[in-house]
Amino acid sequence: MVATSAVWLFAVIWIQTSTRAEVERVLDARLYEAAHMVSSLLADRQIEVGQAETSPNAIPLQSESSFSRQLSCQIWTLDGGIVGQSGGAPDVQLTDRVSEGYSQSVVNGEPWRVYTLINKELGVRVMVGDSLGVRHRLVWDVLEGLLLPGALALPILGAILWLSVAKGMAPLERLAFALRGRAPDDLSAIPDGVSPPEIESVRQALNTLFSRVAAARNIERDFTTYAAHELKTPLAGLRTQTQILRLSDDPKIRKNALDALERSVDRTDRMVRQLLELSFVEKSELAFEDTDLHQLAIELVTDLLPFAKEKSVTLETQRSAENLVRSTNPFLFETALRNIIENAIHASPECGEVLVVLEGNAVSVKDQGPGMSDEELEMMNTRFKRGHEGSPNGSGLGLTIVASAMERLDGRVVFERMKNGGQCVSLHLINGVV
Repeated sequence: MVATSAVWLFAVIWIQTSTRAEVERVLDARLYEAAHMVSSLLADRQIEVGQAETSPNAIPLQSESSFSRQLSCQIWTLDGGIVGQSGGAPDVQLTDRVSEGYSQSVVNGEPWRVYTLINKELGVRVMVGDSLGVRHRLVWDVLEGLLLPGALALPILGAILWLSVAKGMAPLERLAFALRGRAPDDLSAIPDGVSPPEIESVRQALNTLFSRVAAARNIERDFTTYAAHELKTPLAGLRTQTQILRLSDDPKIRKNALDALERSVDRTDRMVRQLLELSFVEKSELAFEDTDLHQLAIELVTDLLPFAKEKSVTLETQRSAENLVRSTNPFLFETALRNIIENAIHASPECGEVLVVLEGNAVSVKDQGPGMSDEELEMMNTRFKRGHEGSPNGSGLGLTIVASAMERLDGRVVFERMKNGGQCVSLHLINGVV
C-alpha cells in the first residue's frame, strides 16, 4: 500500500507539472491568437475604436470556447490613451510593457498573464490577457479528476492487496505452524497436501533436508555406538593383561601378557588414527593440485616398510608409465592408498609379497592373502565390519575410509580376485582426476 500510494503520488505530481506546462503553452497561444485576431479586425475596420478623449468602444471576443469569456482585451494608443476594451476588462492598463511579447503583471491585486501586440500602421497597442487564477483552476480541475478516483480506488486496492497477500501466505503460515509444533527429534517428512507450487517446492526442499539430517544423525549415532564398542574391547584387554602382570610372577605368563598388551595398544592406536582419518576425509576441503602419484607411492611404501617387515611381508612398487602426474587431492588419495596397503599387509601370509602397481590411470595393490568373498565385498562400506580372514587388530574402518575418499574424489574402487590367489584392489582415476 505504501509503495502503491507513493507511485500514485508521484504520478499526480508529474501529471500536475506536465499539465500546468501544457496549459500555460496552450493559453499563451490563445492570447497570441486573440491579439492578432483583434489587430486584424482593426485593420479590416470590422472593429471601430473611439477617440482617446471619449469612452473606449466595446470589443467583442468571439469564440466557441466558454473559456474565452475569461479573456480581457484592451486597445491603447501608442501615446497612452485607451480607445477600446472588451466587456469585463479591468479599468486599469493590463501591463506596463511597451514592447511586443508576453509579460506578467498584477491587476487589482491579482496576477495576470498578458500578450502585447503593436500595430504601427494604426498606431495602437493591443493587449490581451487572462487571470492566472483561472489557469490554476483549470490545472486543479485536472488534478481533481485524478485525485478523486484515486481516493476511492486506493482503499479498495488496499483491501484487495491485503486479502490476496493473506490468502497467498496462508499455506506458508500453516507450514510454519506445523514446523513450530514439531519435537526437536522429529525429522519425518512433511505430509503431502494441496498447496501452491511455491509452497510445494519449499515442502519438498524441507523433506529433502530432513532426510539428509536424519541420515547424517543415524550415521553419527551408529558411528559413536560402534566406536565406543570397538574401543571398549581393547581397553578391557589392557585392563585384564595389566592385572595378570600384577598378579603373576611366571616369566612366560608375563611375556604373553606383555605381548597381548602390545597388540591391544596397536589395535587401539590404529583405530583412533582411522577414526581421525575418516573424520578428516568426510569434512576436509576438496582442493585439487598436480600430484606425482609415483613419488607419493614411494614415500608411502617407505613409511610402511617397518610395519611390513614386522609382519615378514615384502613391500614393493612397480610403475609402467613415465608420466604419473595427475590432478587430485593428495591427502585424500594418500589416505585411501595407505589403508589399501595396510589391509594388504594384514591379509598377506608370512613371507608374502605386496606389490603397488602404477599403470595408466589406475593404482593397484596386489597381495597374496585369501582374498575377499562376495559377502565381504557387499559389506565393505559398513563401518567396523571386519572380514572373516581379517586381522584381529583391524578396526573395520579401512575400506570405509577408502570408499568415502574415492567418492569425494569422484573415483572408483575395483576389487578383483587374482587367478593365482590373492586380492587386487585398484583405485581408478577418471579423466586423469581421482
